[in-house]
Amino acid sequence: MQITTTSPTAAADGHQVIQVRGARENNLVDVSVDIPKRRLTVFTGVSGSGKSSLVFGTIAAESQRMINETYTAFIQSFMPSQGRPDVDALHNLSAAIVVDQERMGANSRSTVGTATDASTMLRIVFSRLGTPHIGTSTAFSFNTPDGMCPRCEGIGRVSDIDVDQLVDRELSLNEGAITVPGFAVDSWYWQIMANSGFYDPDRKLKDFSEQEWADFLHKPALKVKVGSGNQTYEGLITKIQRTYLSKDRESMQSHIRAFVDRAVVFADCPDCGGTRLGPAALSSRIHGLNIAECSAMQISDLAAFVAKIEDPGVAPLLANLRGLLDSLVEIGLGYLSLDRPAGTLSGGEAQRVKMVRHLGSSLTDVTYVFDEPTTGLHPHDIRRMNDLLLRLRDKGNTVLVVEHKPEVIAIADHVVDLGPGAGTAGGHLCYSGDVAGLRASDTLTGRHLGHRARLREQVRQPRGTLSIKGADLHNLKDVSVDVPLGVLAVVTGVAGSGKSSLIHGYLAGRDGVVVADQSPIRGSRRSNPATYTGLLNPVRTAFAKANGVKAALFSANSEGACPNCNGLGLVYTDLAMMAGVASVCEECEGKRFTPEVLAYGLRGKNISEVLDMPVEEAHAFFPTGQARTILGRLLDVGLPYLRLGQPLNTLSGGERQRLKLAINMAEKASTYILDEPTTGLHLADVDKLLALLDRLVEGGNSVIVIEHHQAVMAHADWLIDIGPGGGHDGGRVVFEGTPATLVATSDTLTARHLREYVGS
Repeated sequence: MQITTTSPTAAADGHQVIQVRGARENNLVDVSVDIPKRRLTVFTGVSGSGKSSLVFGTIAAESQRMINETYTAFIQSFMPSQGRPDVDALHNLSAAIVVDQERMGANSRSTVGTATDASTMLRIVFSRLGTPHIGTSTAFSFNTPDGMCPRCEGIGRVSDIDVDQLVDRELSLNEGAITVPGFAVDSWYWQIMANSGFYDPDRKLKDFSEQEWADFLHKPALKVKVGSGNQTYEGLITKIQRTYLSKDRESMQSHIRAFVDRAVVFADCPDCGGTRLGPAALSSRIHGLNIAECSAMQISDLAAFVAKIEDPGVAPLLANLRGLLDSLVEIGLGYLSLDRPAGTLSGGEAQRVKMVRHLGSSLTDVTYVFDEPTTGLHPHDIRRMNDLLLRLRDKGNTVLVVEHKPEVIAIADHVVDLGPGAGTAGGHLCYSGDVAGLRASDTLTGRHLGHRARLREQVRQPRGTLSIKGADLHNLKDVSVDVPLGVLAVVTGVAGSGKSSLIHGYLAGRDGVVVADQSPIRGSRRSNPATYTGLLNPVRTAFAKANGVKAALFSANSEGACPNCNGLGLVYTDLAMMAGVASVCEECEGKRFTPEVLAYGLRGKNISEVLDMPVEEAHAFFPTGQARTILGRLLDVGLPYLRLGQPLNTLSGGERQRLKLAINMAEKASTYILDEPTTGLHLADVDKLLALLDRLVEGGNSVIVIEHHQAVMAHADWLIDIGPGGGHDGGRVVFEGTPATLVATSDTLTARHLREYVGS
């Protein structure tokens, strides 16, 4: 019998584009666009134009939500709840993997090696080829009882308490010898110790006998008679370890945290020397090196070491390990080591480590979503990053990249440009097509693709210097350098060259120096730009004055808050087995205040409407006073689109940095340190940033910028180039001088790229 089959390919081949229809997430205005599959698409537009809302908030969010829905209700209860994005239709989605810049978990057991599986492969190689042979691969793991150092339990560090930070040995208890918070003379704890009978409270601590000293510091908990009742006595260190050191550092009050940071000394474990491993694992060697020595090597050196190991028994594994290590080198992370704690990586480094993990994946036809993958990358490293993005595409994947750098836009198969402005002025599709079409279009992005900042014709003269002598932190090699004051000084160099170690390590703590970085802003889900900048105070005062009522009514954290949602605007509902959901409060409809408060107006607007304004609109609304001043600073740093009541946890790293800069500008600091302020900035906004940096300098300040963007380098008065490479190949000053001198005379990696950029 003959069976005839019809080929299904015709129908399947129709799914060549991801179709987005009517996307309205955040500020998107009914965006409909087709995105080609198995191609590299770059999404462009100014900060706040809606790129992230389209890529992350709509396409990736719906893909991940639909995958999560395939799990049972029980499994879904352990997953974060995701609402359906506001969009009419999405067709032909594939599974989305978001490779973002979220820092990796600060788990002390997580390292670059464990995060990439390189450590697992290396352990298997040692378990097969190491001499003496000591057992299976778990015998080489610091995360299992078989391999971990018994003393530090695989952490590599032990904590010790500096007794002299707890007490003044020259004083007696009655004279206030204990300097720990909460142990002042006559406090509850102090009374138990002073009346315990174990030592004389009038005797100076330095005169205690050995037994009294042991009872005072280390005695375990026991009942003692104090006055007419029994109380629990503990030695001072025993008590501190139980009450302070067992708590999460971040949850401590600031004065307790400061005490703990002062009193607790962390040191490498004396038994394993910080390697985390037991003696057996450290005894087994390949070509004279043990696994800890391999893990501590710079990855570029380890790749060369592994390339020399040959054994048919583990040949496929060795090939995989070599490929992984070579990818880490290729992506510009060759300066790291496998034993580097994952929590110490920057956002850009964490993103690149995740990227390497996916390069080795057997999955294909996946949608990979990247958020500014060039963050933290020197122009030299951006070329390597581009190669990896293209490799992911060539494996048959759809690669979506949110990016501002022209070098990345140039390699795109397709570009989607959103705008024309930010916030309420954005959210429209301005262009969709190839790069040549974008260049010819009259969009803001198209007009700026070929834009170049020029070298300064006249550089400003320094008013003095901040001297750094003999810097040797991390990979710095006895660096001495004078950083000029009163000018725009830019510190450059490839990733891992030592820029941050030099500036943050040796200048950040000095008097009059303010650091505006991209780290998360601590605060609750109630925190927003209005509360964080202090803007809410003059706004509340203005409402109170206009209506003859008290200012506390106009705070969503105080009297005027909607009682149903406590001023959050959202109600969080726990669904027991299912994931909890956040829904808009029905009482206030998300406005956060009581109807009574919303009835009060200021020039025709209520408090909720004012907090919903973008900075630019609010700046026009408040023509004078402190509110106008604060809003002016937010405009100066390029945040016109930010809504006053927008939760801080929705801000990107670049937006957080600019918000901190706006606050610091009020402090009349003499020296500002900015770490990659161009992060998240559109080409058109970089010019505005340069104008802001100039204004800061002309206002009598000094500005030191760690930056890779050639426009900022070209605009500098003075350049300090660190290198020549990353890791142990860096850590030296390879150039000091004006950008014009660098372009004319130097041959560093920075010089080559800046020369090409300015067209010299």
